[in-house]
This record gives sequence, C-alpha cells and structure tokens, in this order.
Amino acid sequence: MSDVAAAEFDEFYRSTSGRLVRYVFGLTGDLADAQDLVQETYVRAWQRWDRLTGYESVEAWLRMVATRLATDRWRRLGVRRAFLAAAPPGGVVPPPSEETVLVVTALRVLPLAQRQAIVMHYLLDLSVEQIARETGAPVGTVKSWLSRGRGALLAELAPAATGGDGDE
Repeated sequence: MSDVAAAEFDEFYRSTSGRLVRYVFGLTGDLADAQDLVQETYVRAWQRWDRLTGYESVEAWLRMVATRLATDRWRRLGVRRAFLAAAPPGGVVPPPSEETVLVVTALRVLPLAQRQAIVMHYLLDLSVEQIARETGAPVGTVKSWLSRGRGALLAELAPAATGGDGDE
C-alpha cells in the first residue's frame, strides 16, 4: 500500500471508528466484543483498501462486515451472552450510565433486524432510505422494523421509567 493510501486509510479510520464502535456496541451490547469486532472489520478493510476506495459508501461496507462478523460470533458461541457479562478493562472506559444499561439491555431483546435498524436510525442518524439501501430491504420493511422495534423498546423500558415492574 502506498504512503498516500495509508494516509487516506488512517484518516478514514479516525473519522469513522467511533461511529462503528457505537453501532456494533448497539448490536452486541458488549463493549469488549464491539471493540474486537470493529478491529477485525478494519483489518479486512485495510486488506482491501485499494478496492474499497471505489465504493460509493465504504462506511456502509464496514457496517455490513461488522454485522456479519457479529452474527458469525453469535453462531459460534451458540448462545447470546447477557449484557455486561464481561466488564470493560478498568480505567479505560467509564462505566455506562444506568440509562445506557437499560437501553442496551432492552435492545438485546429485539430481533437482529429491528436492533440493527434502531441502532442505524437513532445512533447513526441514517435515514430510512439509507438503511433500506444498506440492508437490501424494502423501505416499508425498514419502517416496520423501526415501528416494531420502538414498540418493543417501549414495552421493555416503560416499567423502568415508571419505577414499577409492569405488574401494577
């Protein structure tokens, strides 16, 4: 890889890595897993950088690869681990707020397609049309995922917001 291409990749990494970590964390609910998956995603991007620079949206390619890597990891493990099963390394990252824990825990209940749509729309500020293009799903399906995902999140988070357990 030329020095110019390496510099372009470095700049691309600096400008996109934070968003990709947030996206993968939203999918997995585990910061350590998210960081590992993002690192693997960027390794694959580095290996293909000369070809990727011709893509319309390299960041969309990254999200697709990260989603597939996360799915592969879940399949290998055979079960989905509970949120916060592994604590992040001490001193590196401040602990998540109670609200963050509640939201990520609620996200883990959603089917992958709904979780992915919610994370892309609300954490990455992607439009419904952008999500549809990236996932290959019709716009109506993305809207359905968002609607059902919001409903499921509301059902999960409402008891915490009211201080009850939902049985009152």
